[in-house]
Amino acid sequence: MNLKKRSTGFVFTKHTPKEQSPFERLFEVFQELITHTSGDFDEAIDWLRELDKEYNLTTADYTIDDFIEDLKKKGYIREEFKPDGEGQGNGKGKTSITEKLERQLRKRALEQIFGKLKRSGAGNHKTKHAGRGDEQTGEFRNYQFGDSLSHISMTESLKNAQINQGIDNFSMTENDLVVEETSFKAQMSTVLMIDISHSMILYGEDRITPAKKVAMALSELITTRYPKDTLDILVFGNDAWPIKIKDLPYLNVGPYHTNTVAGLKLAMDMLRRKRNTNKQIFMITDGKPSCLNMPDGEYYKNSNGLDPYIVNKCYSMASQARKLHIPITTFMIANDPYLQQFVDRFTEANQGKAFYTGLQGLGEMIFTDYETNRKKKLRG
Repeated sequence: MNLKKRSTGFVFTKHTPKEQSPFERLFEVFQELITHTSGDFDEAIDWLRELDKEYNLTTADYTIDDFIEDLKKKGYIREEFKPDGEGQGNGKGKTSITEKLERQLRKRALEQIFGKLKRSGAGNHKTKHAGRGDEQTGEFRNYQFGDSLSHISMTESLKNAQINQGIDNFSMTENDLVVEETSFKAQMSTVLMIDISHSMILYGEDRITPAKKVAMALSELITTRYPKDTLDILVFGNDAWPIKIKDLPYLNVGPYHTNTVAGLKLAMDMLRRKRNTNKQIFMITDGKPSCLNMPDGEYYKNSNGLDPYIVNKCYSMASQARKLHIPITTFMIANDPYLQQFVDRFTEANQGKAFYTGLQGLGEMIFTDYETNRKKKLRG
């Protein structure tokens, strides 16, 4: 139902769906498929043709081939031709997605998970510090030399002057002035760790696609709403390595174990190079740590239960991050009470947070945790 406000109340009318062109309808489905297929255009189109057979997505006037031509015209895909040995250019062409579509996928992920957010010029992370910021806290203190005149509370200052000087002989001095504390909106450096071990697609459940969508949405959120913040993304399997934001649509799992320690080491190395005082690690994982790098270059692997040698290394890394004032928030997307024991101890060692979200609500959880930061008192 649509809700229209009038001066006398509200009038309910029948909901009218937004008109979509044939291209827009297919584009919505295509974006979902290209994310699931990790950027494989041919596979996504094959799936789209199968869905068309079952649900009649196209008409005689607008076919899948017409849709592909429109994707080319709008700059969402491109064909890359490899010339033959004679250089005639009649080799088979490969179709790939463009940077324009990569940006669109990030924007769509943000809108799906976090809602349509508008850009804010100032930072928006509340710290524990009060000082020369732009958000009032409701707390007052005496004026000090150097305080901004815009922060003087005239109401409270006039009250002081009346009490101190009296109404009959009213005057105001510097000692009567009161300023309202403001919270300082700080910059934030975040590292997002994504588990790409084989368990992320085991048991018939696709866990990597929701994690990938969250990463795309978070990157779009930070670059548009908090442009002064930084976001680094790394993936971890047997090893850990950084990936670029533009490569997120192509992210896929591999035949890997879970080397949580390698991921944490790389995350802390990344954050050490950041000048921001506010730093945090977000870790999306579904499985227990099962792998370590050994000094001789070999891997120590054990997928049977929680290996004490491996998990103790994880606890040690969590404690180390705590000493560096880097909180770790773990998003556990598998429902396993046995593994929760590990996450609970890991979180306790770091004094961080853990969310046992499953796949539903993962994005909302990360968004809420990113937005919610503690306040400190800071003298301006």
